[in-house]
Amino acid sequence: MEAKTKFKSDSTEWHWWLLVAVIAVLVAGAVYITVWRNFHDLQNKLPHIRRPPRGVTQKYSDALRISTQFFDVQRSGRLENNQIEWRGDSGLRDGKEENIDLSKGLYDAGDLIKFGFPMAFTATILAWSILEYGQHMEAVKELKHAQESLKWITDYLINAHPSDNVLYIQVGDPDIDHKCWERPETTTEKRPAIQVNNSYPGSDVAAETAAAMAAASLVFKNHDAHYSRSLLKHAQKLFEFADSYPGIYSKSIPQIQDYYNSSGYLDELLWAASWLYHATGDGYYISYVTVMHGNAFANWGNPTWLSWDDKLAGMQVLLSRVNFLNAENDISIGENMDLQMYRRTAEALMCRILLPSPTSQKTSGGLIWVNEWDSLQYSIATSFLAVVFSDYMFTSKTPYLYCSGKLYEPMDLREFAISQADYVLGNNPMNMSYLVGYGLKYPQYVHHRGASIQVNATTGCEDGFKWLNSTKPNPNLAIGAVVGGPFLNDTYIDSRNNSMQAEPTTYNSAFFVGLLSGLVTSSSVVRSFT
Repeated sequence: MEAKTKFKSDSTEWHWWLLVAVIAVLVAGAVYITVWRNFHDLQNKLPHIRRPPRGVTQKYSDALRISTQFFDVQRSGRLENNQIEWRGDSGLRDGKEENIDLSKGLYDAGDLIKFGFPMAFTATILAWSILEYGQHMEAVKELKHAQESLKWITDYLINAHPSDNVLYIQVGDPDIDHKCWERPETTTEKRPAIQVNNSYPGSDVAAETAAAMAAASLVFKNHDAHYSRSLLKHAQKLFEFADSYPGIYSKSIPQIQDYYNSSGYLDELLWAASWLYHATGDGYYISYVTVMHGNAFANWGNPTWLSWDDKLAGMQVLLSRVNFLNAENDISIGENMDLQMYRRTAEALMCRILLPSPTSQKTSGGLIWVNEWDSLQYSIATSFLAVVFSDYMFTSKTPYLYCSGKLYEPMDLREFAISQADYVLGNNPMNMSYLVGYGLKYPQYVHHRGASIQVNATTGCEDGFKWLNSTKPNPNLAIGAVVGGPFLNDTYIDSRNNSMQAEPTTYNSAFFVGLLSGLVTSSSVVRSFT
């Protein structure tokens, strides 16, 4: 009797739970249908998604042709097909004391030092620009020029990595250099080559160099397979070095702190691993940036500004590409969830620039403004990311970005980027182009040694300062230079001694080449770099 009663009770309970389950399924189905209908009703009520006009935008084509020439202005080494008439061979003995050839590469700004950290970053951004917008560059006949400029850097980087755990990260002594004002072609000062290694690590600069080489390996993959494989091998070895011997390079080499002081290396490790994933497809690298180190390193939910020192925003947008366009079946659930976090953080940056907010400071003329030193770096870099992100949305047919109750189209991001590019090209309160050589009015007193000294000058180290202090405009045109930019009140002091505003950098030019390449015409980005 007791067993029979228990069976009856269990049977009743089983039927009860079956009824609950059926009801739950019916309710869930009704909710799904309601949500689906509401979503599609909302879509039907929303306006048609705008797209950029077809064809080439001439002003951006002209500006791109000018911008790429700054890489020629900055070249060191034995120049080939030199198009800058006031430049000549320089740095031919760089690295000789170490029995390596470090003659190529770029001078980073207005001085005569080859700083490896910003040089590698310039290469990474230039390579990314080519990968995303090479077809745009080709449409205006600038692709080959961009590829040649990239290779001039990567040739140097390959030589700067003579063994697995040694990387030369600087040529020249900045303290000596800044006591002189002379042309690179005539300098006679000592130019020591500085390295990071096991004993004096530099995870930041090693990982940035790995990122540059991995990205560049993709650029050259279909043009020079052997060179591409060499770059990728160097990239993988440098990443292992950076990961195995953690350290901040400007702590290992304190004398560099006054010039390119690094705030840390976690962002560069993630940045390098992201590029190595794109270059190899190896799941280890996607695991590295997600389940292994994403939560600890990536600062999810807190968007930052992309710069030579902080790569997080760039890496978040780059990994959004995987989420938007390259969802792979072999990516685990945990990895996919973490990739979503990267995309959400990238979206937060996009919302920051679209929404009125005290954390998104703009000048009255509309320029994103973060820092008085090299202010244009931040606006141009952010605009480049905005164009890339908008094109990911276009290509993946993602119609809207949701920001604090508002919906934005990818064209909203593109229009923001256009506003920043146009500001640089002269649509600003100064009515002046900050791209040297573009328009009728642009800076005449660029803080740049070579541009400020007459080619036939006989001055040396110390007496060359008469050219720095001269009241006459530069005798040579630093064509394609993007100067530091305006103050928060939209003003610019055109003075050679005003290095805060008047000094150009190669990474500013790399950002601007990427931005202009994205805007010069319209098309979908490729779904895969490989």
